[in-house]
Amino acid sequence: MPSRAETVAALEACGVVAVIRLKDAGALGAVVDALAAGGVLALEVTMTVPGAIELIRDIAPSLPPDVVLGAGTVLDAETAQSAIEAGARYVVSPVFREEVLRVCHRFDVAALPGCFTPTEILGAWEAGADVVKVFPATALGPGYFRDLRGPFPHLRLMPTGGVSLANAGDWIRAGAVAIGVGTALVDAEAVAARRFDEITERARQFVAAVAAARSAR
Repeated sequence: MPSRAETVAALEACGVVAVIRLKDAGALGAVVDALAAGGVLALEVTMTVPGAIELIRDIAPSLPPDVVLGAGTVLDAETAQSAIEAGARYVVSPVFREEVLRVCHRFDVAALPGCFTPTEILGAWEAGADVVKVFPATALGPGYFRDLRGPFPHLRLMPTGGVSLANAGDWIRAGAVAIGVGTALVDAEAVAARRFDEITERARQFVAAVAAARSAR
């Protein structure tokens, strides 16, 4: 498995992390294929998906090497270890739990804890977070990242929650190393109707928006 540093570099290079929450676990393979076809190669399978650990175990060996598979909504060290052993290359949480970071780093796997306030964000970074997921970003907006980058220019920040195609570029221009995108990318209605071509097109649009914002910085 690639190192933490290699995984973080791959996440940054992609710029878009797809947050995959599904009611129908059987659709995961098709969703993964649709996202990859659109250029989104960083995939976060959340623990709210039925049988998420086994799904990660099933799909991890067959993924192309440029697809970066991770586990999301990880709340404790035991789940983190199970996800890593199943093949997750990074672990994302909605909260900051130091024991989760310790497990990730013991296995040389990237940790992306969720934080909200400047105190939480700096605390997670100093504890060893590889990227700090700012969540829920819905309540904050890109201006919050601009403010944080003043005193903390060295932090790697990724917004999740409320990230849309309309504001994707704003987050990147404000200093985000990547964006975490959920329903705006993996739409539940499109999945239920098996309109996977729509997911591919949205993936292309998000990748293009990030690329355009980066070129303008």
